[in-house]
Amino acid sequence: MSLPSSLSPTLADLLTPHLDPALLVPALLAAGAYAWGYLRSRQAGAPWPAWRVPLFALGMLALLLTTQSRAATLTQGSMALYMGRLMVLAEVVPPLLVLGLPPLPLGPRSGLGRGLGVLLDPWVALALWTAVIVFWNVPAGFNASVVSNTAGALLPALYLLSSLLVWGVVLRPLPGVQPAGIGSRGWFGLLAALPMMAVASVWLYAPRVLYTPYVNALCLWNLTPLQNQQISGWIMMLAGLPALALAFMQLFAWLINLSESQGLPPESRP
Repeated sequence: MSLPSSLSPTLADLLTPHLDPALLVPALLAAGAYAWGYLRSRQAGAPWPAWRVPLFALGMLALLLTTQSRAATLTQGSMALYMGRLMVLAEVVPPLLVLGLPPLPLGPRSGLGRGLGVLLDPWVALALWTAVIVFWNVPAGFNASVVSNTAGALLPALYLLSSLLVWGVVLRPLPGVQPAGIGSRGWFGLLAALPMMAVASVWLYAPRVLYTPYVNALCLWNLTPLQNQQISGWIMMLAGLPALALAFMQLFAWLINLSESQGLPPESRP
């Protein structure tokens, strides 16, 4: 039996605007502050690098498409769609926004510099990111979030904010308050990838549906709840591969630098 059209939404249906002020207002304020800073830099004769602005704009566009569209209202009809949205917020939007940040001459002794230094400490970022991934993906936490309706707005916001910290550590946009070298950032990237890959593996190989709200759910596109869960595992695993590849590249570059420095006299080593 064919599904009603409402259960087989097209891409155009999913991208139909559905405004959520709780997430829209902060996004617009951030975009406005960025545009104001860009104009000020041009007026001061010190414009930001041209490539940063389109990256930030792409990140904001992906953020708005993910949070301000009809796809955000179909959480209980498709776990795979829900996970796709979360992965865009965790693995697409943050690196674009971080790479789009302008050079900020922050010193470690300034108030803002000290605060960002704490938040961008690798262990702090890793702890917050792991807590979000683990708590909201164990059955008890996920079930509670869906039943209490916090899965709709709170969880995407937490994924975005915690992932911004992780990508901030990996990409190091504020070298003045982030002394970590490329090797330590590579190891951090590997550690940060482990919680997501572990959850993805459980979803891929679990023989039954793990989350109560989806056990008997009528799923979009005629998928079974178990298929939805398995596809969610693939989405999470594939979404994490670019960050994992970057971590290996950073470690490889660190090993090359380390091997090259071994042949230099002590006074010439970096």
